[in-house]
Amino acid sequence: MFRRERSIPLRGSAAALCNNLSVLQLPARNLTHFGVVHGPSAQLLSAAPEGVPLAQRQLHAKEGAGVSPPLITQMYESDGSVMVYWHALDAGDGSLVQAVFARGIAASGHYVCVGAWSGRVLVFDIPTKGPNIVLSEELARHQTPISDIATEPAQGQDCVADTVTADDSGLLCVWRSGPKFKLLTQIPGFGVPCSSVQLWQGTIAAGYGNGQVRLYEASTGTIHVQIDAHARAICALDLAPEVGKLLSAAEDTFVHIWKLSRSPEGGYIEVEHCHGECVPDTQLCGARFCDPSGSSFAVTGYDVAEILRFSSI
Repeated sequence: MFRRERSIPLRGSAAALCNNLSVLQLPARNLTHFGVVHGPSAQLLSAAPEGVPLAQRQLHAKEGAGVSPPLITQMYESDGSVMVYWHALDAGDGSLVQAVFARGIAASGHYVCVGAWSGRVLVFDIPTKGPNIVLSEELARHQTPISDIATEPAQGQDCVADTVTADDSGLLCVWRSGPKFKLLTQIPGFGVPCSSVQLWQGTIAAGYGNGQVRLYEASTGTIHVQIDAHARAICALDLAPEVGKLLSAAEDTFVHIWKLSRSPEGGYIEVEHCHGECVPDTQLCGARFCDPSGSSFAVTGYDVAEILRFSSI
């Protein structure tokens, strides 16, 4: 069971975007960073464990070299204090009425993957020290805009799927990261967008626009489980890696927590529903666990100027 904790106020409400909440826990400093997109800017907050906001920044797209803000991907230090790199996105030959955006971002080792409206995934190589960030390669397997990207540490194993990219057609591409990313398998869509993906112990959790959550074997694309989890489109998924808890949130105002586990034989995934929480009159747009054990989580809602927090009883 979970109970509502003290909310964290925002200077502006969360935009109606899927996966519109990021959480970075810094145990050594006893702090948690929260990131929320609002219009053309990102709000970055630092909060103490009890939810007391300690600092808040707004990161605005900055123009450079004649490039307009919507065509820029920017990278900052974790506290938002310093912009360390920016990259101009190429609008190409797209229509003048076509939306141009970056969507979906995840880190795999020292690589950062960023999805784009064109269906391409930009892979940036981040050095251990210094700001010499370079665009390593572009992955071009998707034909529709990228919707989300998820990664999982490969722990030095060969032939391990550690990156998955999703798009608005529902297609999933599974990759092994490295100096050259290798495509391992593709999982076809079925007519609805895949809005959010996660990876856990070689299992892909994918949330779709019809409210379904599907679990696939990452290496083969075989489906393990299909869950009719929500009545409306899923807006966010998250995983607590230490315990295998899956968090799902949707436009139906509900947040659900599921326990994933492998069968003793290791052949299939078992799913148990652990908790359901309704956030009345709120179109949810972001949800994340606040710790790797899944003992607390936070959600954002469209036109709601606060981050709602919940912790286990």
